[in-house]
Amino acid sequence: MTERGALRVRLDRLGREVAKFGAVGAVGTLVNFAVFNLVRHVTDLHVVRASVIATVVAIAFNYVGFRYFTYKDRDKSGRTKELTLFLLFSAVGLVIENGVLYAATYWFGWDSRLQSNFFKFLGMGIATLFRFWSYRSWVFKALPVRETTVGHAESFLEETDADEKPAVRRP
Repeated sequence: MTERGALRVRLDRLGREVAKFGAVGAVGTLVNFAVFNLVRHVTDLHVVRASVIATVVAIAFNYVGFRYFTYKDRDKSGRTKELTLFLLFSAVGLVIENGVLYAATYWFGWDSRLQSNFFKFLGMGIATLFRFWSYRSWVFKALPVRETTVGHAESFLEETDADEKPAVRRP
């Protein structure tokens, strides 16, 4: 495979990964906003506390979506480590997401329902960039890729003798 062809394959693979990550994230965003606005509507909790509850519910939903849809083909050997790292990076994302909302609400006084939803959305966007990078780099690691190259196939053919018996390789 040429370098250009290999690059195309990697970009196609990354594009599919981004699309699946986005699909799970979009549904997780709906869950997050639904829970956030429901908690704000039926309770007297402060805006950031309601947001933290919503984010935790969305994190649980997203783990299932990422593990069994987006990254179903990734290494499944260390589930405890995977879940621990997922929760750690999700907690950092929670702080980013709700830190933006906290700053808007308590530093600038922007606390109407519309403003709260806008700054929650902005925080989620920033946190999503961090989560995408951290999940694909540290949590759902790719399995090593084994590529069969033409050169490898040709070298195998050259190692056969005239009787079509494969040559024995010695280490």
